[in-house]
Amino acid sequence: MSRIGRKVIVVPAGVDVTIGEDNFVTVKGPKGTLSQKLSSAMTITREGNEITVTRPDDEKENRSLHGLTRTLLNNMVVGVTEGYSKTLEINGVGYRANKQGTTLNLNLGFSHPVTFTESDGITFTVPNDTTIIVSGIDKQKVGQVAAEVRGKRPPEPYKGKGVKYANERIRRKAGKAGKK
Repeated sequence: MSRIGRKVIVVPAGVDVTIGEDNFVTVKGPKGTLSQKLSSAMTITREGNEITVTRPDDEKENRSLHGLTRTLLNNMVVGVTEGYSKTLEINGVGYRANKQGTTLNLNLGFSHPVTFTESDGITFTVPNDTTIIVSGIDKQKVGQVAAEVRGKRPPEPYKGKGVKYANERIRRKAGKAGKK
């Protein structure tokens, strides 16, 4: 039995979960609304403030969908109550970020600035020149936008210059040995 799939999702006060036809789930909370069509093979039931996900049988596909369905539903509930955020750090001489209105401008050593605009509930916060916080209610979109920002100048292994996640460790390489 799936350890994750068996866990019960507790719906906090102020969150409205609607389970529609063919497992189309809509979650409304203080931060916004998320809706997604989950696997129709799973059975999603709500009793009071608890949601359970059950699978019809122990076939391989249903076993793998069990935990996935429960996790996606839990991510929606957590997203509309707390939200998600990813922190990025910029390392390098002259590399910096600033925000003008809804546009994130990055100077990453290119001949042109790299820009990103806020969209689909994703917001950028720049507490200082070398830190970017990407936040929103949809965990998948937050991670995707953070990966796109990081992808413009990934950290290089020799000096560590580039855009990296706050908790990411860069494996450093030794440079040239030089003449002896």
